Amino acid sequence: QVQLVESGGGLVQPGGSLRLSCAASRSIFSINAMGWYRQAPGNERDLVAVITSGGSADYADSVKGRFTISRDNAKNTVYLQMNSLKPEDTAVYYCYADISLRNYWGQGTQVTVSS
Repeated sequence: QVQLVESGGGLVQPGGSLRLSCAASRSIFSINAMGWYRQAPGNERDLVAVITSGGSADYADSVKGRFTISRDNAKNTVYLQMNSLKPEDTAVYYCYADISLRNYWGQGTQVTVSS
């Protein structure tokens, strides 16, 4: 098991940047994959980015070239650097961890992109 706590959300203007953090309650060194989903009102929860224990990353087409996922095993934390934000990036962002084919979720952090 693991508890995940997200932080770093907020209100930002279009074109701006935010960095989300996901702090885990235990070592993430051996966790198969961790990543971020997002859910806008009325929409399903969609995958944004994922990073494996080996450091390989993958992204949704809509965020490629703008978002970067990284992990710091020493701090038990996964990050999502979001640049060139657009209004359509507005959503609640959830961190997850895939442990033995079971997903564990954080409580979510709101990101609002608006002028």
